Amino acid sequence: MSNEAVLEVNSYSAENIQVLEGLEAVRKRPAMYIGDTGFKGVHHLIWEVVDNSIDEAMAGYCDTINVTVEPNNSITVKDNGRGIPTGMHPKEKKSALEVVLTVLHAGGKFDKDTYKVSGGLHGVGVSCVNALSTHLRAEVHREGKVFEQEFSEGKPLYPTRVIGEASDTGTTIHFLPDASIFTVTEYKYETIATRLRELSYLNKGIRITLEDKREEDENGQFRGEEFYSEVGLNEFVTYLDATRQPLIPEPIHMESDKGAIPVEVAMMYNTSYSENVFSYVNNINTIEGGTHVSGFRAALTRTLKNYAEKSGILAKEKVEISGDDFREGLTAVISIKVQEPQFEGQTKTKLGNGEVTGAVSQVVAEMLESYLEEHPKEARVIIDKVILAAKARIAAKKAREMVQRKNILTGTGLPGKLSDCSETDPNVCELYLVEGDSAGGTAKQGRNRAFQAILPLRGKILNVEKAQEYKIYENEEIKNMFTAMGVQIGKDGDERALNIDKLRYHKIVIMTDADIDGSHIRTLILTFFFRYMKILIDSGYIYIAQPPLYLVKKGKEERYCWTEQQREEAVREISGGKEDSVNVQRYKGLGEMNAEQLWETTMNPERRSLKQVSVESAAEADHLFSMLMGDEVAPRRDFIEKNAKYARVDV
Repeated sequence: MSNEAVLEVNSYSAENIQVLEGLEAVRKRPAMYIGDTGFKGVHHLIWEVVDNSIDEAMAGYCDTINVTVEPNNSITVKDNGRGIPTGMHPKEKKSALEVVLTVLHAGGKFDKDTYKVSGGLHGVGVSCVNALSTHLRAEVHREGKVFEQEFSEGKPLYPTRVIGEASDTGTTIHFLPDASIFTVTEYKYETIATRLRELSYLNKGIRITLEDKREEDENGQFRGEEFYSEVGLNEFVTYLDATRQPLIPEPIHMESDKGAIPVEVAMMYNTSYSENVFSYVNNINTIEGGTHVSGFRAALTRTLKNYAEKSGILAKEKVEISGDDFREGLTAVISIKVQEPQFEGQTKTKLGNGEVTGAVSQVVAEMLESYLEEHPKEARVIIDKVILAAKARIAAKKAREMVQRKNILTGTGLPGKLSDCSETDPNVCELYLVEGDSAGGTAKQGRNRAFQAILPLRGKILNVEKAQEYKIYENEEIKNMFTAMGVQIGKDGDERALNIDKLRYHKIVIMTDADIDGSHIRTLILTFFFRYMKILIDSGYIYIAQPPLYLVKKGKEERYCWTEQQREEAVREISGGKEDSVNVQRYKGLGEMNAEQLWETTMNPERRSLKQVSVESAAEADHLFSMLMGDEVAPRRDFIEKNAKYARVDV
């Protein structure tokens, strides 16, 4: 080893050890604190600020929260709570407001006397927002005065100061996300509205407003909504089931705060074939469930089964009932408040507190039993639905077994229409689900055979939202998708769970025509994935191809365009002022492109654009799919009328 090399090794000394002080660590590794620096992360900043206001509301000191998206994509959150304390902090020797906004793990939520329950117990909330904003201004109305302090990248520009007098109380936080940190800085109205709507249902009696100053209607009014729920979870379940046909007239509501853990549950049965249970702990959506969901399911199964056996209905039908049967056509929301919740992972998606199971189970068992005794007519309707589900489950099991038995009997089990790739590593392999044989043929010619497989789908697949499970497994196109992907049904004792251990592709790309039929087919496929293969969406394996809409051509010069704006720019640049000299071709079908064009624009990894499918809110996604694909026409018509101005229609 040379002397230079020895010196280089030895130069690793105390001076090389970095100590990230204050909020520097957040700016250095933002994803550790807020999940990511993309779309979810930038919206997470709003949730952190709003959660502080909700904590004030849960403590009984706030009933109005206003959220505003400013024209420059900065955010203002205002509440009428007590106001963040502004007095001198005894230990830090600076105002409590500055401490809350600049010190990690600082805040009232760690003191049980200040907030009995709280969402953001990692305590990085508002200080993280401050660290990741180019500018943040806090205004506090408290003790008859108006206080303010401003920050840049988490650093105070001046100490907390008094700028006036106040007759009210509350806190206003205005922040602008740092564009050098976030890859996305534009806020999506629907995403913010969905979360605020959810919070209003979970915290009845709180008025939450949303105003978007980036967009005006024809009357010059800013886009906005007010979210307010008088009765809470009952309204939430009614909203979720608005697009389905109910089996019982009103939701079943169960609430108790007698024990150490306040429990509230609202549930409804409908004519659909899917189970939709949404759970929350201290307003946090526990996507993966946890002990509270286990307690609910155990009590539901036990109570309904006992009632059915006592009434003698099961003996007459002679059918074996399982836990899944009690949950078909069920929509339920579970909301509990826990002083010290234990979440599995910092993402807070699964509750681990063991004592919660018994608390939820006891409340649900007692109150559901009372409901069934007091409502014999509704009880009979529910039990009849359970028996029907059991019979359908047995038929579905046979259909599933036929799908999997066919795989074994036919060797590889791969469908005849599948043009597979030569690579076998699923991390590299891609499967294109292509609309129709014509486009499928073009895609086969244009693909890279090493890692791209093509499965043409004939026409429109079954609408799974309206079909019983056994009919789904009998559908030829769906069977082909199952066998091509290599997935199986049944895992860890759950006969309906999807087993993706042998999934053959980690990129499954939906590629349909850019017309109305193509959009419908894409929605049908997405509905199937959401209802029966959601783990593929959650794992980030589902994508949507983005074929170009236009080819702008003049002589040998040509340009592909994906948006109307790109088309206009291309025409302007290529025409040289003579727009009539330019030929614009509108692609309505994949088959209109030759193999080389399809490869260059839509399938070449170096040039293509793919949209990854993700679920921001499971509750909102469930509502949207049931509204678009379900039996109820009125909600779908309302949606179309409301969103018609955003549609791209070919005339």
